Amino acid sequence: MADNLIQKRGESTWYCRLAVPADVRAAMGGKTVLIRSLQTGLRSEAMERRLVVLAEWKAQIAQARGKRAARGDTWKDPVANVAHGFAQATRKLKTDVALGEADKPLAFAPEDVEALYRGLFDDSPEGKQRREKADRVYAMTGMDGEVANIDFATEMAQQLMAKVFGTTQGLSPIEETEALQILAAPEAHKPKSPITPARLKAYREFRESRGGAPKHVDQQVGKMDRLSDYLKEEGLPLNFDTVDGWLKCLDRAPATLGQYLMAGTSFWKWATKYDSGWRVEFADKANPFTGHELPKGGGSVIAGQDRKIYVPEDAYKLRQAALDNVDQPLADLITLGWYTGARIEELCRLSKESVITVDGVRCFDFPKSKSRASKRVVPIHPSLLPTIDRLSKASTDGFLIPTTSHDRYGKRSHAISKAFGRLRTAAGFSRLHVFHSFRHTVVTALIRADVPDALAKELVGHEVGNVTHDTYSKGASTAQKLAAIKKLPAIGLNK
Repeated sequence: MADNLIQKRGESTWYCRLAVPADVRAAMGGKTVLIRSLQTGLRSEAMERRLVVLAEWKAQIAQARGKRAARGDTWKDPVANVAHGFAQATRKLKTDVALGEADKPLAFAPEDVEALYRGLFDDSPEGKQRREKADRVYAMTGMDGEVANIDFATEMAQQLMAKVFGTTQGLSPIEETEALQILAAPEAHKPKSPITPARLKAYREFRESRGGAPKHVDQQVGKMDRLSDYLKEEGLPLNFDTVDGWLKCLDRAPATLGQYLMAGTSFWKWATKYDSGWRVEFADKANPFTGHELPKGGGSVIAGQDRKIYVPEDAYKLRQAALDNVDQPLADLITLGWYTGARIEELCRLSKESVITVDGVRCFDFPKSKSRASKRVVPIHPSLLPTIDRLSKASTDGFLIPTTSHDRYGKRSHAISKAFGRLRTAAGFSRLHVFHSFRHTVVTALIRADVPDALAKELVGHEVGNVTHDTYSKGASTAQKLAAIKKLPAIGLNK
């Protein structure tokens, strides 16, 4: 039958016939042979017509193989999930029997089992063996009989589920055998993370194409990459309980844990919208990154605690420690932080051109950074003017604070920020004392000096929070702002 043509007994019509390869039979409805009438009794016409039919069938076979290749081993994880459920139920049943707490004897008559698992007890050699085993198990009595019944019922359920997965997932005979092995020994299979490198790459490209800031995109992708490693190392599926366990393993503050959840939700929304494979795999699943209460059994040792503010003695101590380390740039940065409350990157980006004169008052012209309110003009504290003059004169690149390196996002504060962290620790300050604490310090000092709230926010670059001021007001005058800045306490400057 090299030409794939046959005639049925008693018929003159020619048929096209093709054996279905074993590896795609499940995907093609379990068929082993494809047969179609060519609606002609002439062999010459049948030879031509068969070509179209064969081409159609071979395309279907190729498509089935392509789906299997694209699917890979993703079918194994749901099999393992079912297997763990079987194992847990079996252990409970055996425990109940041992404790005498079973609701009723667990006996399975052969005819009952055959009704439940039709097809497993046919006249094939395997089917006959199962019937014989069912007879032996049913004949057993007492606790041993009940335990044997549980084991037998579990074994039959596993074989049935292997066939179900074989049909629904389009498994090949070899894969169906693997499914049965996983169902029998789920602990031997560790689920692979659905957050694959290919998906993370596609997610990154999507975020970048939508104008995401490089650092923010890196951070979110990095968080999902760490979750993926956790899933693979622990052999766990992606669900609410797994995410909860992962969060508890992280030594992070509640706010940081919240960022991990936001990163997860962002990835989840992208995957359910743009990844067809993810939509199939998680079609009936809820977002596992929502509904968590933080912190709960995890988080950093400083979780939930407020950052500390610096007093003048603290600022002087830190500045002197930097000078003792022969680190004049860091000493100057600390001084700028004390007298401005500006963000560390804002200070590192101050240039000679950032020092302007408005209404006869020398000021810092801060460009927009974090928000619209971050663009502001702030008078320079009188005690700071000699330092600014020195920095302007000594500058070789136009910036007031020299830095040794930038990070890959172009931030000038990267290296000096790390240097401050080491200095702070060596000087005996806690992790609640950070450079951003100077910002808290300045805001607190302004409020305690009876500076109006709107003016204090304007000086440090915060939105005031009402339409009248944020939209329509042009802000305080230079004189008003200078008067407020002068209320900041001075620290001793010996250099």
